[in-house]
Amino acid sequence: MATTTTTTTSSTQIDFSVSGETIQFGNNEKNILAYWKQINAFETSNKLSKDRPKYSFYDGPPFATGLPHYGHILAGTIKDTVTRWAYQTGHHVERRFGWDCHGLPVEYEIDKTLGIKGPEDVAKMGIATYNNHCRQIVMRYAQEWEDIIDRMGRWIDFRRDYKTMYPWFMESVWFIFKQLYEKGFVYRGFKVMPYSMGCCTPLSNFEAGQNYKDTDDPAVWVSFPLVNDPTVKLVAWTTTPWTLPSNLALCVNPNSTYVKVLDKAKNETFILMEKRVAELYKKPETYQVLETFKGSHLKEMRYTPLFPYFANVPTAFRVLCDDYVTEESGTGIVHQAPYFGEDDYRVCLANGVINKDAGPVVCPIDAQCRFTDEVKDFQGQNVKDADKAIIKHLKEAKRLVHQSVMKHSYPFCWRSDTPLIYRAVPSWFVRVEGMVDRLLANNSKAYWVPDFVKEKRFANWLRDARDWAISRNRYWGNPMPLWMSEDGQEVVCVGSIEELKQLSGVQLDDIHREFVDEVTIPSRLGKGLLRRIPEVFDCWFESGSMPYAQAHYPFEGRQTFNDTFPADFIAEGIDQTRGWFYTLLVISTALFDQPPFKNLIVNGIVLASNGEKMSKRKKNYPDPKLIVEEHGADALRLYLITSPVVRGESLKFKEEGVRDIIKDVFLPWYNALRLLVQSCDQLKIDKKVTFVYDEKRLYSSMESNTNIMDTWIVSYTQTLLDFVKQEMDAYRLYTVVPRLVKYIDMLTNWYVKLNKRRFKGETTLEDCLISLNVLCYILLTMSKLMGPFTPFLAEYMYQVIRKLMPLSVTPSEQDLSVHFQLMPKSQKSLVNKEIERAVAAVQTVICMGRVVRERKIVPMKYPLPEFVIIHKDSSVLKELQSLEDFVREGLNVRKVTFSQDRELYGVEMHAEPNFPTLGKKAGGKVKVITEKIRGMTDADIEKLLSKDATESPLTTIEEIPIEHEDVHIVYRVAKQIQFEATAEQGFVVLLDYTADASLKDDGLVREITSRVQKLRKEAKVKPTDEIVIYYSVEPQTSEIARIAVERQNEITTILGKSFLPLDKTQNHNIIKKEKITVKDGEIEFVITQTTN
Repeated sequence: MATTTTTTTSSTQIDFSVSGETIQFGNNEKNILAYWKQINAFETSNKLSKDRPKYSFYDGPPFATGLPHYGHILAGTIKDTVTRWAYQTGHHVERRFGWDCHGLPVEYEIDKTLGIKGPEDVAKMGIATYNNHCRQIVMRYAQEWEDIIDRMGRWIDFRRDYKTMYPWFMESVWFIFKQLYEKGFVYRGFKVMPYSMGCCTPLSNFEAGQNYKDTDDPAVWVSFPLVNDPTVKLVAWTTTPWTLPSNLALCVNPNSTYVKVLDKAKNETFILMEKRVAELYKKPETYQVLETFKGSHLKEMRYTPLFPYFANVPTAFRVLCDDYVTEESGTGIVHQAPYFGEDDYRVCLANGVINKDAGPVVCPIDAQCRFTDEVKDFQGQNVKDADKAIIKHLKEAKRLVHQSVMKHSYPFCWRSDTPLIYRAVPSWFVRVEGMVDRLLANNSKAYWVPDFVKEKRFANWLRDARDWAISRNRYWGNPMPLWMSEDGQEVVCVGSIEELKQLSGVQLDDIHREFVDEVTIPSRLGKGLLRRIPEVFDCWFESGSMPYAQAHYPFEGRQTFNDTFPADFIAEGIDQTRGWFYTLLVISTALFDQPPFKNLIVNGIVLASNGEKMSKRKKNYPDPKLIVEEHGADALRLYLITSPVVRGESLKFKEEGVRDIIKDVFLPWYNALRLLVQSCDQLKIDKKVTFVYDEKRLYSSMESNTNIMDTWIVSYTQTLLDFVKQEMDAYRLYTVVPRLVKYIDMLTNWYVKLNKRRFKGETTLEDCLISLNVLCYILLTMSKLMGPFTPFLAEYMYQVIRKLMPLSVTPSEQDLSVHFQLMPKSQKSLVNKEIERAVAAVQTVICMGRVVRERKIVPMKYPLPEFVIIHKDSSVLKELQSLEDFVREGLNVRKVTFSQDRELYGVEMHAEPNFPTLGKKAGGKVKVITEKIRGMTDADIEKLLSKDATESPLTTIEEIPIEHEDVHIVYRVAKQIQFEATAEQGFVVLLDYTADASLKDDGLVREITSRVQKLRKEAKVKPTDEIVIYYSVEPQTSEIARIAVERQNEITTILGKSFLPLDKTQNHNIIKKEKITVKDGEIEFVITQTTN
């Protein structure tokens, strides 16, 4: 494969040129990276823009303890595209990378490596040693992150990064916390919360929702005998048997109906909800209803405890009422373990079973979720592991009524992948429930793409927001700056390192736990020494504080912060609706009562090709590095941002999609550039004229309208520039990129194909220069416009085109890169909507003609006699007539005829029903409606066709509305049998597919020339190479032999090279030969290179 790349070092002068027919995009990108390094591109771009208006961007910090995946690459591509666009539209864009360094992702890795099971192990080791281990792995994969981000063409500052473990960043977090504390947002509470047994710490509600899995859990039905009548037993149901030793109450719905039933098989009497009886008894004959009553009838009834462990709690073991008990699951009687369930805790607190202040706290498990000595029978067992032993105990005690296995969706720890439990733990909270209205109001001020994530998913989450647990019982994190007296009555909140020094007399440079835990503050109330509470901040609190902490606000960066808050733009995945987006909004609302960002793009999830989640274990996706190596970063970038994933939907990643970008977009774009360069080279050889791009020539040629296709492509470019600006201003990447791809198709498959003769100098010198000037303008504009989307290929195109630009007397730094250029603006003087409409019509009729050719199996090489275009609007036909040459060339026909008279050509219209749509709405009337549709006259059909596409319904038949999609119009040619017809968008076209002898001869000429051109490509022959093509044909009596002889001069002219019989060959170097069958003969071509 021919390429354009060269091996470079940082000191090598990199030459950007076009040589081969194709290009290895991955290797070429490495060339570009070397060039950017040479010119210090990113830093230079920032220097050039320093006086421009600022455009602020926040980068959500990832953890460097794992390698980047497609989700990171996708979000990074979106961020890079938008910030490059902002830069090229006249802004200074600071782009700093950030790293999340604290929290469970790091600690969990250390716990696994060192075999740490719980707090006792850390205590033995010491916090300083533990944190030092964490510090060593925090940036484990930082270089890999930097390498892949750099390789993807993303420009971002790693040298001026922020890390959440930097003391200056941590200090700003302290300041933010103190602001919240002083505003009354912070409190200490005892709440039932999601708890990770793998990480030994509570999690916030949004963390608990990040990793649900389908799992099998034991389901047990358990009996609770009434104290007053032990023969009658309440039946409760649970899928967490491990909570039964902590049972303190039962709960029923006061308004639901309950029944007392006799279990005929067991000869026992049970009470349960009437609507849930069928769950326990599949056959009615197995039980007898003895009594029916409301749930309120059971209130305050006492029952015998299951286990003796907490039997001395005087307020416990009674029936409570609450309407959270549903009729959809279980038995309608819910067992209450108040310290292991949110509703349990609420109901038991409201009914005096437990007391916030007086206790007792029935939570007999340790930090690792093992039963303590309070539960002697199961002491030391992990709660989940103890389920089997507990069920066995219930069976032996004759308290187990029934058991089964239930498959359900259950939350797992997002870090350790262990099942979460719910348990009551003391935690520090930020009050969120009281600011829900403000959160919703501030959310409404921000602009989201796509909007449905803002209005539905995120807004719904905000409406149900709970107070946020911001403390973690861990070690490697930002210590919460609260110093407290032993009795908890005196609390000091510290907001800076300097304030801590003033209060304690201790100067610290690092404020991690191993340093700050030893610092005490003398009491102002005579309570001795205040000591710091042991908790650290949830790492989400740190990432939510990054707008302030990255600027070391308010200690150093007050002005920087004021200039960049709120952010103009952020972007992350849809999973961050319950993560970073949420924490950013909570903190900014609490502090400033405003949103932290103005514009946000939410991307969906990248899945494996089969729709499953990407998994390293399953190896169900290709390595991103290999994809980039093979196809290039630009192809991967464009594939991702043309997909549904930029609309918040999921993408099934397929490598062939990346390959298609190269085939359908990049190679045609590259070939247009190659054509420009080769045409300029040929011009220099043939005419001794050096082409130099001249912008003034462009404007003058447009004013004189010397060529309609030039006017069209230049006008179409202005329309594109307007569209892209409009859509990028609205952050709709999903509309922009498909339009850019369509533009490349218009350029390469229409403009270039229909103007090749002009580029090659086959018209006049002036016309050749004008066409090259237009093509150069288009490709230069494209390189700037595509810069944010495909930064490598755009740079390469720009660097090649730079060689065709006038030499500047004083070269400017601004000219060194396409990414230093401002985005071109549309020029109204270059817009011609009439010609854009006319060319669109030409494209329509040519496509229709090609469809007919394919239908009749007539290749494009063979000219046909006539193409008829029928349209009832004379102004449309008039526009088309001005472009008749392009229709003729585009379809390879001798004659194009325009007409308003369909009947003149015997074209008949016939209406047919479209059963897939009509059948659904017509039902039993479909037969009658079909007859009436088929019976429509020409006048009826014309009336239908005259209606606007937006008009609904088209007509009504048998009271059924008939729409456009319900009827097919079929066109048939009755009179002239040589015509084949088709119709679309108001056009009827007819193609005469019969060819006379001269047309067939013309087809054979094209057959020869196209085969030779193909051979030249295979031999990698440049247009400027001196070659001679020789031929021989067998048999001599064949048609192809006759054409080769009779039309030899014409073939030579078309090829631009000598075309001679093989017997006249000279002592030339043979570079390619091939023998092929054409029609009735076999022709051999030999391409030779002349020697000096």
